[in-house]
Amino acid sequence: MTAPTARQPLPPQRAASSTAMLVIPCVIGGLVALTLGLYGRLHSPTGIAVNIAGFSSPGYVKSWLATVATVLAIVQVVSALVMYGKVPRVTAPSWTGALHRWSGRIAFLAAVPVAIHCLYALGFQNYSTRVLLHSLFGCLFFGAFTVKMLILPKKGLPGWVLPFWGAVVFTALVLIWLTSAYWFFSTFGVHR
Repeated sequence: MTAPTARQPLPPQRAASSTAMLVIPCVIGGLVALTLGLYGRLHSPTGIAVNIAGFSSPGYVKSWLATVATVLAIVQVVSALVMYGKVPRVTAPSWTGALHRWSGRIAFLAAVPVAIHCLYALGFQNYSTRVLLHSLFGCLFFGAFTVKMLILPKKGLPGWVLPFWGAVVFTALVLIWLTSAYWFFSTFGVHR
């Protein structure tokens, strides 16, 4: 039996198993996004926020952590493009994989306190279009991140799946940053 090519469809049982391998992570990711949104909406905001010594307000802490996460997400995209040979005339150095993994881990760790602040102190809000979009993008980010992490170790998925979910995660994070940190810095200035 020959290996399937771009012109040959997968055998029916393999296509079905690829679909099943995608459906379950997508359902779990959807449940994560929905749970975060419901918690944020039903939880009474406390106003208590994440703050770190040396910053003038929790808004600056949140904005700088979101900026760190977004810059590291850019490192993720560039390192992925290099690893998969999508950057012409650039050979991936041996440390590219480690850079990709660690930049992702640190980006996620920077994003978690921001999400906790948003959910616990502020909740899911919709008093303006910007804030509603920010809340929706936050839920989307953590749902899509869940899907990406669940499909990462799976073998036999179509080649477009991981880059697609990586792009969704990256896009959601950039949109979160634009509707929060960028807005905050534009409104209140860039400092600590």
